[in-house]
Amino acid sequence: MTDPRVLVLVSAGPTAGPTLPPALHRLDGRARVTFGDEKSLVDALPDADALLIWDFSSDALRGAWPGDGPRPGWVHTASAGVDRLLFPELVESDTVVTNARGIFDQPIAEYVAGMVIAMAKDFHATADLQRRREWRHRETRKVAGSRAVVVGSGPIGRRIGVTLTALGVGVDLVGRRGSDTDPDFGRVHASESLPAVLAEADWVVCAAPLTAATTGMFDADAFARMKRGAHFINVGRGAHVVEDDLVAALRSGRLGGAALDVFASEPLEATSPLWDVPGLLVSPHMSGDTIGWRDDLAEQFADNFDRWLAGEPLVNVVDKRLGYVPRT
Repeated sequence: MTDPRVLVLVSAGPTAGPTLPPALHRLDGRARVTFGDEKSLVDALPDADALLIWDFSSDALRGAWPGDGPRPGWVHTASAGVDRLLFPELVESDTVVTNARGIFDQPIAEYVAGMVIAMAKDFHATADLQRRREWRHRETRKVAGSRAVVVGSGPIGRRIGVTLTALGVGVDLVGRRGSDTDPDFGRVHASESLPAVLAEADWVVCAAPLTAATTGMFDADAFARMKRGAHFINVGRGAHVVEDDLVAALRSGRLGGAALDVFASEPLEATSPLWDVPGLLVSPHMSGDTIGWRDDLAEQFADNFDRWLAGEPLVNVVDKRLGYVPRT
């Protein structure tokens, strides 16, 4: 393939292109790289051989893809989640979709471990008491010996499980399909077993891909099945949770606390009741974003570009029917 055309979807603004990481300059001289935003995407798509969705929070492709003319044969999103790309026209096409699987595993696992420790040790109250200059001795929970259910058996869920295990937490991993011979955890519970295992968990962590089956999976019924005083953490997608039901479970005291890094609508509006719910920690979709993460994303795309240009199999190919990269 000579001089392929690579279109990079960026957020609107004149400085979007120059702010991209240096790793993307590995394409210099080997591809014609152009930049587009949601306004120019419709006109630019027919000329692109490959599309890099750098602005992975954009829904622009959903509206721009249908129409006349050719479409890119390869679409890569600089995100682990691909739910924004699973619209019928792209799913039914021959276009190969890849994602950023592997970049966010360890940072998100560290975030979850940090939240578990913070909630167990009541750091939030400690900070509040310090601000009030109030000395109040308290007893906190022991992390070692507690039990966690991690929903999502992909790389992120597995890394979370490994990290929590290192803290002495017993981990039950839940995936789409169950297994009694898992090389990492011995057993993976099938998704239909989730209601039963919820009752034993001190910590429930959602790290699942967003599909039709997982949308709204954490609702009033799920929260009612959890052990009283259990804590809930969501690093998957906001749509996994019925937020009003979570608010009710926290306010009633059914849950001991929760941490959300993702929300049904982002950014979270200032008027959202989630900001003020007792026991809820809110972070702005940043659990996987550590210093240098954009460079890592760019290096990953550049490596895959090398494979694509050489006619070699791409890594992180998404099964568009399942909505994630199958485990090999």
